[in-house]
Amino acid sequence: MARGLIAALLLGLTAWGTVALADPLRVLSWGGAYERAQRDALFIPFTEQTGLGVEVHQYDGGLEELRRAETAGETPWDVIDMTRSQAMAACQEGLLQPLPRDLPTPAPDGTPADRDFLPGAIGDCALTHSLFATVVAYRPDAFPGRRPTRIDDLFDQQRFPGPRALQRTPAVNLEWALLSYGVPREELYRLLSTPRGLRLALERLGELEETRWWEAGDESPRLLVEGEVVMASGYNGRFFDAAVNQGAPIEILWDAQVQEHETWVIPRGAPHPEVARDFIRFATATERLAALARRIPYGPARRSATLQVTTHPDSDRDMRLHIPTHPLNAAGAIVKDEDWYARTRSLLDDEFETWLARQGCLISVNESCPPP
Repeated sequence: MARGLIAALLLGLTAWGTVALADPLRVLSWGGAYERAQRDALFIPFTEQTGLGVEVHQYDGGLEELRRAETAGETPWDVIDMTRSQAMAACQEGLLQPLPRDLPTPAPDGTPADRDFLPGAIGDCALTHSLFATVVAYRPDAFPGRRPTRIDDLFDQQRFPGPRALQRTPAVNLEWALLSYGVPREELYRLLSTPRGLRLALERLGELEETRWWEAGDESPRLLVEGEVVMASGYNGRFFDAAVNQGAPIEILWDAQVQEHETWVIPRGAPHPEVARDFIRFATATERLAALARRIPYGPARRSATLQVTTHPDSDRDMRLHIPTHPLNAAGAIVKDEDWYARTRSLLDDEFETWLARQGCLISVNESCPPP
């Protein structure tokens, strides 16, 4: 029995060692504060457990790089951190490998993964690890005596004057624009499916004066911190990092936060798919998801991990109060219709870019978009 156990251990070590000597695990992720949290909670522990190095590449989302790599037959990544709506579209295009339904581990108390993960988290080609939110943040010092309290205030430049920063994408911007007209949340995507709804949303966005369009996730906090804008959209974890870790004078407006699943996927042409699956299994274990949420406030996709979220390791902030799924923050939330976006993304992106061109908007985040 001992001889068999030793042989099994040697076989496992040989498998890991062969890959480790040839190449590190290559991960495509989002950089900045998010990557720093992943490094401490996931990448370093994975290396310590397996002896396999992790090499992180950075992107700003989208499928263009993956499409080009797959077409060229030279996919350089083993694992990609991808929003679920993009993962669904990529899966439909055949750009991703299917994931086995039994890939994630059970909860510490033995609860099967399919009962521990949130509904819809275990997909055909993607496994949700966290829920993040796109929110609006603002500088309190820009509005003495008043504070924005509703998403309508993003569009109210009489009471809250000053430049805005918005992500260069139709997603979230369209939902917020329709909400500012008083459209009920449950009617958003039905109305956006019509030419009238899309026109109304773009018209509202066009009424904003001096909009700065950002693409990389760290740009909107920077624009706020440096005082170039007074309100900005962005990812709640990036704003948390700027406010808590950097001491920036900014606050988050949680009304109409748009929640979305963040997933792990494996590209169709991944060089090391077996090791990629091992990493995803490791990174979505309960203790790893809790460790990530203690460093950056994104809601774990596992119920067992949510119960383990406590304080930030450096600031001692109670991280439960900062995750999007906390009841105090989620009261006015919009759950992004990722099926709808997976079906309409290409058309919406084309319409949005055409609209930007008609507005005379400039590509650079360092330049302004004049009013129509």
